[in-house]
Amino acid sequence: MEEAKTNTAAPCSFSGIHPAMMELPYPPIRVKGKNPSYANLLSIDYCGSVSELSAITQYINNENRLASVNCTMARTILSIAMAEMMHLQKLGELICLLGGNLDYAAKQPNGRMRLWTPEYLSLAQLPAQMAAIGIESEQAAIQQYRMHMKMIRDEDVCAVLARIIQDEEYHIMILRGLGNC
Repeated sequence: MEEAKTNTAAPCSFSGIHPAMMELPYPPIRVKGKNPSYANLLSIDYCGSVSELSAITQYINNENRLASVNCTMARTILSIAMAEMMHLQKLGELICLLGGNLDYAAKQPNGRMRLWTPEYLSLAQLPAQMAAIGIESEQAAIQQYRMHMKMIRDEDVCAVLARIIQDEEYHIMILRGLGNC
């Protein structure tokens, strides 16, 4: 009887990993006042098809699948996911301050709600494809944040979104480097 092969490689260590973020402070998390319309826009960034929740889920899935075959890339992907978690937390704070709910439903401008689903994810098999999909996702997030900033007339909220964009641009730079691995 043939024995099952086991992975004898040393496990990938994730100790000491920090979020992949620009070394710049975040603006204070505050709003000019309650604004459900702004909260609804941010709910799309929080848990829509292009969102921090989608990014976190996709990056963690990629990291899990890479850990046994490409530890360096897995560690880098985890650091990006950690930054996305910080973004999700900041958006959640803003949504609550604006009077919105954190219910994993993206509230569309037409009044419809759409619950987050894993159907939003694009799961690639090859590391280079993972990096390419990550770049596309980061670019879409930046575009969406910029569009929302044009619709939101609260400089405190827009300042946080602008700071998040800086991290997303940093992630694109990192992912471009990973795509060459």
